[in-house]
Amino acid sequence: MNLWGGRFTKPTNQLVYDFNASIKFDKTFAGQDIKGSIGHVKMLTKQEILTQEEGQLIEKTLKEILNEVENETLEIDESFEDIHSFVESTLIDRIGDTGKKLHTGRSRNDQVALDMRLYTKDQIEMLNTLLIDLLKTIHEIMKEHVDTIMPGFTHLQKAQPITLAHHMGAYFEMFKRDQSRLHDIYERMDYCPLGSGALAGTTYPLDREYSADILGFKGPCLNSIDGVSDRDYLIELLSAMSTMMMHMSRLSEEMIIWNTNEYQFIDLDDTFSTGSSIMPQKKNPDICELIRGKTGRVYGALMGFLTTMKGLPLAYNKDMQEDKEMYFDALNTTKGCLQLLSDMLKSTTFNKDKMKKSATGGFTNATDAADYLVNKGVPFRDAHGIIGQLVLYAISQNKDLDELSLEEFKNISDVFEDDVYQAIDVNTCVNKRNTIGACGQEMMKKVIALNEEYLKQF
Repeated sequence: MNLWGGRFTKPTNQLVYDFNASIKFDKTFAGQDIKGSIGHVKMLTKQEILTQEEGQLIEKTLKEILNEVENETLEIDESFEDIHSFVESTLIDRIGDTGKKLHTGRSRNDQVALDMRLYTKDQIEMLNTLLIDLLKTIHEIMKEHVDTIMPGFTHLQKAQPITLAHHMGAYFEMFKRDQSRLHDIYERMDYCPLGSGALAGTTYPLDREYSADILGFKGPCLNSIDGVSDRDYLIELLSAMSTMMMHMSRLSEEMIIWNTNEYQFIDLDDTFSTGSSIMPQKKNPDICELIRGKTGRVYGALMGFLTTMKGLPLAYNKDMQEDKEMYFDALNTTKGCLQLLSDMLKSTTFNKDKMKKSATGGFTNATDAADYLVNKGVPFRDAHGIIGQLVLYAISQNKDLDELSLEEFKNISDVFEDDVYQAIDVNTCVNKRNTIGACGQEMMKKVIALNEEYLKQF
C-alpha cells in the first residue's frame, strides 16, 4: 500500500517502485517508528484532535504491533514501500478507518526524521557503553603495568624509555575524547522534528513541546524546514565513528607490530588469532588487521554521505534516503570493532621482559645522557653534540651506552663520572620524569587515580 496516489492515474512502474522503496533497510528502525507514532497519538489525543476512544484504540493497537515486532512474531512485509506504510497498513487492517487517522498532522518527512533521531540516540548510548568498556579495559592494563618498561617510538625508531601504562594512557585519552564527542553530538541533536510536517508545519493545533517531552527530547526543532532536512547529526556521528576507528586502527597496528617475531612484546590469545592453511607455525593477528581494514569502510560512509548532502536545496529531497544503508553499516562495523578490541585486549599477554630488554637497547637513554651533562654545567647544545659523538662511537663498537667503560666516556668528555651509569639506567630515565603527563611512576599513579574518578561516573 502507498501512502500517496490520489493524483496518479497509472500504477508505478515496478522497477521504479523497487528502486524507490526503502523498507529493506529502514525496517531497522521499526521499533522507533512505532514508538514515534505512539507519542504522536498521545499528543493528538491530548489536543482533542482525536477522541479519547480513538486515541486509546490506536495506541493500544500500536503497542501490540510493537510487541509483535520486537518478539519477531510479526513478519515485516517487504512488499511495502517503507516501514511507515507497513506499520500504518497493519494498524488499519486491525482497527479499520480509525487507523487512518494516525497520520493526522504529520508527514513522512518529519516521521522519518524523527525515526532516525530516535534510532541515533539509542545507537549513541550503545556506542558509549562499548567505549566505556574499552576505557575500563585500558585502565586495568595501565594499573597493572605502571612499572613495565618499554621503548617509546618516533618514526618507528626507539626514542626514549617509557612504561606500558604510559603508552596505553595515550589511547585512554584518545577514547576519552571519542566519548566526549558522542556526548556533544547527543546534546546537539536532542530536539524533536515531529510536527514539522512536510516542511512548513501544520494547521492542526499540535503541542510540539509535549510530543518532544514524551519522546525524550529536550524540546522541538525551532525551524520546520531544518527539522525535516537536517542530517548534520548523522555526519557528526559518522565523523566521530571515523575518528574512533582511526584510534582503534592505530592501536591495532601497534599490536600487529608488537606481535611479530622481531618484537615479541605481546602474545595474542588463541581465541583472537587465526592460522594459515599452508604454514602450520603461523598465528596471525587477523582481528587487528580487520579492524585496521574496516576503518576505511567507515571513512567511506562518511565521505559518501557528505557527498550526498553537499548540493541539496531545502527542504527534503529523496537523496536523503541514502542516509541509511551506509550509516547502518558504519554503526555495526564500529560497534563490532569496539567490542572485539576490548575483549582481545583483556586476553592479551604483555611480555614484560621482552619490552624492558628492547628499551635498554637502541640508545633510548641518549637524551638522559645529554641531561646528565647539562646538570654538570654543559650547555644543552654542546651536550647534544657530545652525546651524538658518543652514540657514533658506541655504534662502531657494537655497544649500548651503558656498556661503555668510564674511560670510553671520558675519551669523549672528561665531564663524565661514575654516576653517569645511574643517570642513564632505564629505570632512572623513566622514573625521574615526574611532571604531570609524563611516564614517571608517581605521575602515572596520579593520572590513573584521575582516570579512576572519571570512570566512576559511568
